[in-house]
Amino acid sequence: MHDVAVIEDPAAAEVSLDPIRSRLLAELAVPGSATMLAGKVGLPRQKVNYHLRTLEQHGLIELVEERRKGNVTERLMQATAASYVISPAAMAAVAPDPGRAPDRLSARWLLALAGRLVRDVGSLITGAGQAKQRVATYAMDGEVRFASPADRAAFAEELTASVTQLLAKYHSADGRKHRLVVAVHPATDSLSERSDG
Repeated sequence: MHDVAVIEDPAAAEVSLDPIRSRLLAELAVPGSATMLAGKVGLPRQKVNYHLRTLEQHGLIELVEERRKGNVTERLMQATAASYVISPAAMAAVAPDPGRAPDRLSARWLLALAGRLVRDVGSLITGAGQAKQRVATYAMDGEVRFASPADRAAFAEELTASVTQLLAKYHSADGRKHRLVVAVHPATDSLSERSDG
């Protein structure tokens, strides 16, 4: 089971968003059968079986074991990932395009960049999985507290200058192209603290 899987297929995205199927995916972090799941989700075994077949057809769960119990074969299924991300590729016609209105200070542009990041990395993961290879990536995550809006603006200027200098230093016209995304946004816990206080 993967930690995270990216859903690129529109039909698989639709299937995963159904509340019952989403609950079954969560329950299938550990292997389970339709009979085992029926009691947990409060549905008849036959209805659970229907939903499991649908999830399996879309690659969201997989068979891990079959057990004979009398005249019946019990199928133990497990989710293919602990969690899922739906790629903007699943809604290609309306996927965000950061090239449409580039504005470094716009939260909506940042969201479009994040969407492209999910789409691109998801596509790389899918291709690498099929080729049984790893994807060379690097990510950094951290938090900073700014004393004032002026400090935040100065940080953005200095970060831009530093990253621009690094890009110039390591850029090679002959090398493999990589995309760099750097983002700064208020932490969501900071937003809730502000609204509470």
